[in-house]
Amino acid sequence: MFFLKKFLTSLILPPGILIIIFLLIAVLEKKRKFIRFLAILSALFVYLISIEPVKDLLFYPLERHKAFEELNADAIVILGGGTYSVGSLNEDTLNRLFAGYVVYKKTKLPVIVSGGAIEGKISEAAAIAQMLKELGVESGKIIEESKSKDTSQNAFYVSEICRQKNFKKLILVTSAYHMKRAEKLFKKTGLNVLPYPADFKKSNHYNIYSFLPKFSNFALSSKAIREYLALLIV
Repeated sequence: MFFLKKFLTSLILPPGILIIIFLLIAVLEKKRKFIRFLAILSALFVYLISIEPVKDLLFYPLERHKAFEELNADAIVILGGGTYSVGSLNEDTLNRLFAGYVVYKKTKLPVIVSGGAIEGKISEAAAIAQMLKELGVESGKIIEESKSKDTSQNAFYVSEICRQKNFKKLILVTSAYHMKRAEKLFKKTGLNVLPYPADFKKSNHYNIYSFLPKFSNFALSSKAIREYLALLIV
C-alpha cells in the first residue's frame, strides 16, 4: 500500500505527469511518426533525469574533488550559490557557508565571501557575512565582495582583493559539482587554490523508490546539465 501511494503520487505530480502527457501524445498520435517518436523520446528523457541513479551518474564526473587535509593558505573564499527574494540563503549557499565556517574554525584565516545582488536584493556576500558573524566569526576577519554576478566575476573580483591584501593562496569553498569550473576560473587569475568541496548531491544509495520520478532529482539533474554547458565555455 505504501509503495502504491508513492507510485501514484509520483505520477500525479511533476515530472511524472509530464511523462504521462508525453506518452498519451505518443499513443494518440497515429499519423505523424515524427511527433510520436519525439513524444516517446521526451517521456524517456524526463523519466531518466528524474530518477536517483541517473541524477548520481550526471554528478559523478563533477564531484571528483576531495578536500585537502593540509589547510595551509592565506585566506578562505566562500562563493555564494543564490538567495531567495527575502534575502535568506538557499540550500547550496547554506551548505557552502557551513563548510567555510568549519574551515575557519580550524584555521582562523580571513574569510572572503563573494556574491553580488540580483534585482535589488541584499547581496549574497552581505547575507553570508551576516550569518558568519552570528556564528561567531570576527567581523574583522570577514571581507565582502559584492560586485560579482557569476563565477567568472567571483574569480576576478576576489583576485583583485587578494592582490590588495597580498593573499597568494586560497582555500576555495563551493559546491562539489561547481568546484571544477570554479577552480579553473580562479587559477586563470593566477591564484593558487586548495579545493574544499561542500554540498555534495550524489546519494549512492538506492532502493525501489529511487526509480520513481521525483521533481527534486529532475531539478538536480538540470543543475548538473547546466554545469556541463557552463564548462564548455570556461
